[in-house]
Amino acid sequence: MDTALADTLTAWRRHLHAHPGLTLHEEDTAAFVVEKLRELGVTEIAEGIGGNGVVATLRRAGTGGNRAVGLRGDMDALPIQEVAQDLPWKSQNPGVMHACGHDGHTTALLGAAALLLADESWSGAIHLVFQPAEEGGRGAEAMIKDGLFARFPMERIFGWHNWPGLEAGTIAVHDGPVMAAGARFMLTFEGHAGHAALPHMTRDPVLAAGHAIAAAQSVVARNMDPIAGGVVSITMMEAGEAQNQIPSRAVLKGTARWLRPEDRSVIEDGLRRVAEGIGATFGVTGSLEFRQGVYLTSNSPAERDIAAGAAAVGGAVRRDLPPAMTGEDFSRFLVEVPGAFVWIGNGPSEGGRELHHPHYDFNDAILPRAAGFLAEVAKRALAGG
Repeated sequence: MDTALADTLTAWRRHLHAHPGLTLHEEDTAAFVVEKLRELGVTEIAEGIGGNGVVATLRRAGTGGNRAVGLRGDMDALPIQEVAQDLPWKSQNPGVMHACGHDGHTTALLGAAALLLADESWSGAIHLVFQPAEEGGRGAEAMIKDGLFARFPMERIFGWHNWPGLEAGTIAVHDGPVMAAGARFMLTFEGHAGHAALPHMTRDPVLAAGHAIAAAQSVVARNMDPIAGGVVSITMMEAGEAQNQIPSRAVLKGTARWLRPEDRSVIEDGLRRVAEGIGATFGVTGSLEFRQGVYLTSNSPAERDIAAGAAAVGGAVRRDLPPAMTGEDFSRFLVEVPGAFVWIGNGPSEGGRELHHPHYDFNDAILPRAAGFLAEVAKRALAGG
């Protein structure tokens, strides 16, 4: 990539960082994407796909004219207050920041468009999928329901995420699972309220909830294969209105993650036993609400190999990293079409530079590597790799 394009991408990325769009509120980001696509010379642009999604299509006639591939970049930011830093491009939107690097993902996809438009070595169709609402907003599902794969047919799809702690520019390609499937759950205990000094006249849901917090950890520890990845985390507790009252209701909320499809039912059934069993033990009613969010992000063999070949062009490749228990909305696309998802090193993570930290900032130095990978993997996919 020439220096002028790299500098342009850096400026675009920093603009997006300074003006982040929260999940489901990416209107300005989408408008910026469309503006830059038009400046690059892209003419096929569809807006409002699944909310604020944008799909741009590049076409080139030739032997691969009937083939099509998708490249995805996510656009949304997080409800996190950026800690004051000496950055001219720090967030100007209070309480909202690009703490996960989606500003870089979006910019790299624009960079791939620029590289592909200047490259006459490929033929076929490349759909650039700028996805909204990745951070828990089910943006992939919304785009699919809005006809993404019907309106923009593609044989396979590729995506990536920056990865703090991995050497800058190094691309990690996993053989199978990359990131975990996940669900959000709620344990609810309904009891009988009363005076805190007269507990024998109540049925205490807080006591039940306290025991459930500890018992929930046994679901993974004593029901799943220790070699398999899984985690249950209670992250919120809601109960009580007055300090001298035993309330009628206590709610625990949290997330669960797993790496094998069969472990979803293991975790869900285990949490239901905890809710109902502990509820019965303490004379309250316990129930579980379990809602799967992200699916397992797992690379298909053919697409994995295409990604590995593309990654080897112009930089280092790692094939030895274990999957992460974090989740990725890109997984919903993989339910529909085969694909691959890679990590690209963002550099050191010390000093608060890890994902979802208020000190995080995307490493602009990896933009040429990321854009180059996306362009190369699209070309290889269209060539029948």
